[in-house]
Amino acid sequence: MQFEINAYKRELQGSSASRRLRRAGRVPGIIYGGPTAPQMIELEHNVIFQALRKEAFRSSVVNMSIDGTMEMCLLRDVQMHAYKLQIKHVDFQRIDATHAIHQKVPLHFINAEIAPGVKLGGGMAHHGMNELDVTCLPKDLPSFIEVDLKDLGMGESLHLSQLKLPAGVSVVFHGEGDPVVAGIVMIGAAAAEEAETVAAPVETQITTEKKPAAETEKKADKK
Repeated sequence: MQFEINAYKRELQGSSASRRLRRAGRVPGIIYGGPTAPQMIELEHNVIFQALRKEAFRSSVVNMSIDGTMEMCLLRDVQMHAYKLQIKHVDFQRIDATHAIHQKVPLHFINAEIAPGVKLGGGMAHHGMNELDVTCLPKDLPSFIEVDLKDLGMGESLHLSQLKLPAGVSVVFHGEGDPVVAGIVMIGAAAAEEAETVAAPVETQITTEKKPAAETEKKADKK
């Protein structure tokens, strides 16, 4: 899938200029990469906001018209306001139709409800991954990759090497072995695994403040 979006060249830079843009209902951004110098851009906030509501927009080729000049690109970063539904900045990377690209693509899991391990064994599907890093030509980039669980029995897993990838698409994986993408587990086992995750110790940075010597001495005198 490919998307089309309009953008405009942005001449003014700096935080004050960006604030004025946001107040005017626009979003500052940048498009970089390739032999061309990075170009500061601005986009209509409502247009980019609605586009980002579609999952496919984040993993699809974007054909961007910048003041009438077409650029093929990928969304690389989105900065959101801390508590408002407001986009603060967007980054796009130029791509070339003749060169392979790397992109993370979401996984869509189907047929879990009819898997023998769920329908007959009373288990539940457990996902080991939710997205996949792939490489392919821009024209072959899928919006998502489907993972069919219909043949999995209780305790069985689907590994990365077993995925059916679209034509022209390869997986980029730098780890070791053949990781599990999804499996069918007992409901109690899944709950226990989730509980272990919740109960895992969290590192907390504690800052201690030394009390002034005079205050410490006063407390000692009172004793």
